[in-house]
Amino acid sequence: MTAVTDSTAEADDDLLTALLTPLRLRGVFASWWIMPAPWGIRGAGESSAILHYVRSGALAVTLPGTTEPTWIRAGELALFPHGTGHELADRPGRALMPLELVLPDRPAGGTRVVELDGTGPVTELLCGGLHYDAAAVPVIYRSLPDVLLVDERMQAREPLLSTVLAQLASRDEFETPGSTLVTLRAFELVFVLALRAALSDLGSDAPAVQALRHPGIARSLLAVHTRFEQAWTLETLAYEAHMSRSAFAATFRDLVGVTPARYLANRRMQEAARLLTETPLPLGALPDRVGYRSAVGFHAAFRAHFGTTPARFRQ
Repeated sequence: MTAVTDSTAEADDDLLTALLTPLRLRGVFASWWIMPAPWGIRGAGESSAILHYVRSGALAVTLPGTTEPTWIRAGELALFPHGTGHELADRPGRALMPLELVLPDRPAGGTRVVELDGTGPVTELLCGGLHYDAAAVPVIYRSLPDVLLVDERMQAREPLLSTVLAQLASRDEFETPGSTLVTLRAFELVFVLALRAALSDLGSDAPAVQALRHPGIARSLLAVHTRFEQAWTLETLAYEAHMSRSAFAATFRDLVGVTPARYLANRRMQEAARLLTETPLPLGALPDRVGYRSAVGFHAAFRAHFGTTPARFRQ
């Protein structure tokens, strides 16, 4: 029997992989919560992504400016890509305690176990403050909604996600000597897999999804992410997208939020930052590796993007 594959789905998967592979976490603050009802917590906005995984029980999440809560039940995951402030409670209408009173200090690399007082049904929650490398975040990330819910149906498409979450949700993981790096990489994997699952399921009205599902724009994004070192121009990217120059430029900006030239420059700077921090590549080899034919042009672009020189960035 001849196997039939969905080429569109494979292309989408290739693009998601290319977009999310560079994401790196610099640190994680992990906390395990045991909360008998009644309880309520109000968290201010954070400069990191936030992850909530409900191991048992259920909770209601309310975002600023909204009155209708989102329920997260056992086995489900909520990801706040931009660290948007929100309220958590065992049910809507509870009195809320500021997070700062419960956990005033939440350093990257730290872990805490929090047990609240109460006599009602217990909710067990794993929380992660995910401090990511802003230089490695694709531009399209900025168009994600304030919260992404990854339910068990969506997790089934990423079997490794459920496995890693279950391991992280075990309190023993927090008490193992030398587990900091393992925990960091496990949360990094959860971060990327949860984004993959959520992006695959977002409604078609989301700009990020429209860009990923537009045949021409998707082809150009994949080209930029995987072949950034090539001498791309607006004309050659439009040719890659099978679109006219003017239609490509306008559609790309509408869906992605920046011009093709800016997106390409961001991707090249993203790779330059990775090479500087993760490899011993000589500085002189860097411009050509990321698509610049002029060392002067590369250094000017790098300083404009990061506010410093490649040498100082590496230090």
